[in-house]
Amino acid sequence: MEGVGGDSVSGAAASLNHRSHEVWKLFQYYLDKSTPHAVYRWIGTCVLLALYALRVYYVQGFYIVTYGLGIYILNLLIGFLSPLVDPEMEHSDGPLLPTKGSDEFKPFIRRLPEFKFWYAITKALCVAFVMTFFSIFDVPVFWPILLCYWLVLFVLTMKRQIMHMIKYKYIPFNIGKQKYPGKKPASGSIPRAD
Repeated sequence: MEGVGGDSVSGAAASLNHRSHEVWKLFQYYLDKSTPHAVYRWIGTCVLLALYALRVYYVQGFYIVTYGLGIYILNLLIGFLSPLVDPEMEHSDGPLLPTKGSDEFKPFIRRLPEFKFWYAITKALCVAFVMTFFSIFDVPVFWPILLCYWLVLFVLTMKRQIMHMIKYKYIPFNIGKQKYPGKKPASGSIPRAD
């Protein structure tokens, strides 16, 4: 008799496991489809950020959750702006950033790629948004102090990151293909079509 009840429980667990796997595969499918659409992904994240800001403003609380979210995003931003191989920390045989004009061009490879940066921020926003529905996370704090402290951390961190960029001469953004001025034909000559 006990085996029959155990089978129904294990069958329900297997069914739930199968269903959750199907949902995960569907989620992964749409996540993969969104990969080339960076602008639309970031627009969606900005909308989610606006909803979160409205929620925090509406309930007049959860400032500690917002502060934690801000620190996490700042940490992600550092990884996004940093090269994969930091020339200051390690000397490897792999691709390094060029430090002189005569060095061979090597593309900037991020420590945290754009997609993972976006995905981590979006997940963090979703978790923070859900946390605003539970009063246990609404710790009473004086929010202007948290804001000032976060701004000081942001300024100091970005100053250090920008100094690192200047020292090792790299720009972590792809500004587009570099265009070189071509030779101008002589004023009296007609260009040949070879």
